[in-house]
Amino acid sequence: MGKSLVSSKRILVIGDVMLDTYYKGDVKRISPEAPVPVFHKKSERCVLGGAANVAANLIAANQKAAMMSVVGDDINGHKLVGFLEKDEIDTELMTYCDRSTTEKVRFMASNNQQILRLDMEDTYEISKAESIQLLEDLRDKIEKFDLIILSDYLKGLLSYDFTQGVLRLAKKLNIPTLVDVKDTRIEKYRNAFLIKPNLNELSMLTGKQPKTDEEIIKVSRELRGLCSCEYVLTTCGARGMILVGEKEHYIVDAYGKEVFDVTGAGDTTIAYLAACLANKMDIKKAVEIANYAAGLQVAKVGTSSVYLNEVKEFLLRGKRGVIHKLIDNETVKSFRKDNEKKKIVFTNGCFDILHVGHIRYLQEAAKLGDILIIGLNSDTSVKRLKGEDRPINSELDRAELLCALEYVDYVTIFDEDTPYELIKIIQPDILVKGGDYNPDNVVGKDIVEARGGKLELISFVDGKSTTNIINKIKE
Repeated sequence: MGKSLVSSKRILVIGDVMLDTYYKGDVKRISPEAPVPVFHKKSERCVLGGAANVAANLIAANQKAAMMSVVGDDINGHKLVGFLEKDEIDTELMTYCDRSTTEKVRFMASNNQQILRLDMEDTYEISKAESIQLLEDLRDKIEKFDLIILSDYLKGLLSYDFTQGVLRLAKKLNIPTLVDVKDTRIEKYRNAFLIKPNLNELSMLTGKQPKTDEEIIKVSRELRGLCSCEYVLTTCGARGMILVGEKEHYIVDAYGKEVFDVTGAGDTTIAYLAACLANKMDIKKAVEIANYAAGLQVAKVGTSSVYLNEVKEFLLRGKRGVIHKLIDNETVKSFRKDNEKKKIVFTNGCFDILHVGHIRYLQEAAKLGDILIIGLNSDTSVKRLKGEDRPINSELDRAELLCALEYVDYVTIFDEDTPYELIKIIQPDILVKGGDYNPDNVVGKDIVEARGGKLELISFVDGKSTTNIINKIKE
């Protein structure tokens, strides 16, 4: 999966964008003016929502995303475009117009329970003249894209004329189109490569109420024929997803993670599906990965992105148990970029015979940041440092023991005598060494301090060492 998604493709998202604003606070009393709860606001955050969240998830999936939509020439419209640009989403096809930018304000209690949602929006469809102009703008740029997503939230952008204009133009140029549907006008989505309804939308589009997998497959196949599309992917919530093609179908069970918040799960699904298909991945595998990404999304609070390294980690964990935490030299090269918003803690050592001194040392190191990564000396490196009779345990055995510790996030093996080159690549925020080190002689301290980080020395447990254990065995 890692190799399949490392290539950044150019994907255009066309759809209704919005700002998702979250007010967090608490409710502790009833208003004296009326029998309603009083919400005491403590904090506020604002993120990309709607089709803009699809684009944000594409960036998180290591793709090159562009956004085409209309926003109001108002404070929220300019704020939204600013957020897109900050996330390095191409805004060349964004248009300001005379309408209010959609904003959804969610009031969240301290336990992250949503109390109320306030929507502010204009939902009338764009005019025919606006549709013609947008299609002209698209015609000039469309050939640079590998795939197009249409994300319909019924906020006015994806009128019948504009939607059909996009789909016809893309089909003529053999550019695949994926459509996240909302409208009940089936003909509006004709000639898409794939349409993605949820179970409720499938019912509204067809007028039928499928319940069993067999019924969903049958109705999806009918919808596929009505829309003249290659595939219908129906998302069924906790039941997973069902992909239907001309003859075959494919059922994917939901990734079994606890559901915390379903906001944005559909956006994540179609973003990862698009990333996989743009990279020419088999559609069944693409659906599996999109399903995993959606499962990770629903465990998060509110509208947010699922990052490529999170999906990679999940897939590796399923195949390799705890050893999924062991990352290779190629993955290390992008480690800083993949975790740019997190405080990285780095330490290194041989960890030949794991003992209580190591355990307590690593526990304390993990408390200093968001991610603890360990540089582990390879077998050849240990021999040069400790002698020909070391290590006692092989590098893979030592790595697996470290990976089994819940507070260790990643382990990587290096061959050099010192981790200097590894530290240069990882660029940690915190460098941790044992309390017996002279701070002036710690390898890599200059690299960490140059980027505003610091060195932390943690005391060892007296009398606990691999050498002491070996000597005791020899007695």
